[in-house]
Amino acid sequence: MNTNGHVVRLEIHSSFEMLDFVQVVSDRIGEMAGLDEDGIHWIGVAVRESVINAIKHGNREDYRKVVRVEFVFTPRAAPTELVIRVVDEGEGFEPGEVANPLAPENLLKSSGRGIFFMRSFMDDLSLRRRPEGGMEVRMVKKLAPAS
Repeated sequence: MNTNGHVVRLEIHSSFEMLDFVQVVSDRIGEMAGLDEDGIHWIGVAVRESVINAIKHGNREDYRKVVRVEFVFTPRAAPTELVIRVVDEGEGFEPGEVANPLAPENLLKSSGRGIFFMRSFMDDLSLRRRPEGGMEVRMVKKLAPAS
């Protein structure tokens, strides 16, 4: 695995038009991580859902606000994890108040599944309101040891 560029940072305006660009970067990072096609796909879904939430719910589609996406291979010398952070500039929310998409009353709703997907496809997920404002989503995918 080539990790000379062990950190990749993106800063995008809150525009859904940027989703495809983020997806291309995410897919390439997955390839660099040595993930198989399914792994690349599922990480892409988690990243996409997180960026959509940051644009839509966090920054309320305010083009002047940015979303930061960071991909980090850690540790640098022989990475065992891919850490992905998505940060918005919104008001934030309480993660414990997010409705369970598997609850019977929510099964037919078309929204509310993003965090569920992130939890399902990544090895670790944390959501926190940043003291300086906005939310930070931190996702971790464990990597197979380099052979």
